[in-house]
Amino acid sequence: MRSNFGFGSRGNADIEKAPHVDNAYESHSNETTFDNVPDNFSDGAVPGETFEYGDSLYAKLQRFAGKLNVEQRGIERVPENERTDTSYLNIGSMWFAANMVVSSFAIGVLGPSLYGLGFVDSILVCLFFNLLGVLSVCFFSCFGPAFGLRQMVLSRFWFGWWPVKFIACLNVIACVGWSASNAIVGAQLLNAVNGVVPGYGGVLIITFVTLFITFAGYKVVHIYEFWSWIPTCIVFFIVLGMFAHSGDFYNIPMGVGTSELSGCLGFGATVYGFATGWTSYAADYTVYQPADRSRRKVFASAWIGLIIPLLFTEFLGIAVISPAMLNDTNKYYIGYNTSGNGGLIAAVLDPLGGFGKFCLVILALSIVANNCPNIYSVSLTLQVLGRWTQRVPRFIWTFLASCVSLAIAIPGYSDFQTVLSNFMDFIAYWLAIYTGISVADHFIFKRGFGGYTPENYDKPEKLPIGIAATVAFCFGVAGMVTGMSQTWYTGPIAKHAGGYGDVGFELGLAFSFVVYSAVRPFELRYFGR
Repeated sequence: MRSNFGFGSRGNADIEKAPHVDNAYESHSNETTFDNVPDNFSDGAVPGETFEYGDSLYAKLQRFAGKLNVEQRGIERVPENERTDTSYLNIGSMWFAANMVVSSFAIGVLGPSLYGLGFVDSILVCLFFNLLGVLSVCFFSCFGPAFGLRQMVLSRFWFGWWPVKFIACLNVIACVGWSASNAIVGAQLLNAVNGVVPGYGGVLIITFVTLFITFAGYKVVHIYEFWSWIPTCIVFFIVLGMFAHSGDFYNIPMGVGTSELSGCLGFGATVYGFATGWTSYAADYTVYQPADRSRRKVFASAWIGLIIPLLFTEFLGIAVISPAMLNDTNKYYIGYNTSGNGGLIAAVLDPLGGFGKFCLVILALSIVANNCPNIYSVSLTLQVLGRWTQRVPRFIWTFLASCVSLAIAIPGYSDFQTVLSNFMDFIAYWLAIYTGISVADHFIFKRGFGGYTPENYDKPEKLPIGIAATVAFCFGVAGMVTGMSQTWYTGPIAKHAGGYGDVGFELGLAFSFVVYSAVRPFELRYFGR
């Protein structure tokens, strides 16, 4: 008997009850899976067994996947009777494992090492920008149980059928970029064990382990995330204990003036980008939760699963990098300069000998928990780009996305610190604009969850035109440009904060929220949707 997590169980399937879905908008009946199946459902939900109907290549691939217990569902709405994941712990553990990783540790390291901050100010920036960044992830996690729709599909209700394809492209870049960045961190750790495993070898290991888990789908991803944080957490506590026992901590003094302001804002943008990075696929991991889930409990579970590991690992990174700021002859500086974050942690664990190297391997493999949401969600995002992409099974996109991530990570291994900082800023920019538009529409125009008609998710003629969202997004980009600070460009507002005080995401969010609120009423008046 197959899993009830939407893996395509046949059960006592009744072909007369299988709905006609998004794939069938076009008239190519010999290419689609559901063209000969009548639409008797008004909610647009698609039973799992229907993915195997027909003689098309799509159906044959789905039948093969069903035999392997691989999740067949893509972006189609999940029926209520298949939403059997009733554990709130699955929500919190998902994010707990994804953030109890070395990638989070690496974010904390950037405060003193890249932005020149002291210990206390780095801690405060981490605290407040994380508290801000996780809010959107927790909020959008509540949409999965309510509607049974993936995050990018939900975005159609805010951006419209066509503009959301651009948003999906940005999300593809984010997912693949995240995956590549994480693989580099894991490779650094493996290289720090004995220097034998080259950077490209570590990237290959991380990428293939991630592919193995995400290929199977939702259920296996959740099972892995439910348990994988335990050994990683133990190792991080060992790192904390060893570093505290060493007495090497150095309380880096706090700066003053515009340089301090710019450092705090720049580091804050990086921290916010990491924390909010899950926003664009938050609902992907709650779609199998029943519709009667308490939104407060879903929000709270996601919040606890996010904030605890983020603060713990980033605070630890800030502390451990501190002695490397004293001089360039101690083992922390040498380790970090030689093997990045892997070398830094190796310097802490060096007194443990072989056991310390074993701990490094555990931390390296922990990267998989952070990569799984990226590779799983990128396949769903790609299906939003067009009806032809939806006719490619989810697991095929998972494989292709892994290959692209691999191709990016290997050449990016040598300049990771700059790549990580710039990429986190990019994430912060576009997700802040995305959040500003969607939150404005949800609270001002739809006035809560009752304002949605979820069965219209695959009906372009009943979704917003997208003019208001497009205009607001452009103004959000304008706000971002005036406040951004990168090596290749500094906005006029950022120049007033020491030259690189990045306020791009704050202005992007504010501009997009205000402009959408102003333009959307005109779109509703003239188009009625």
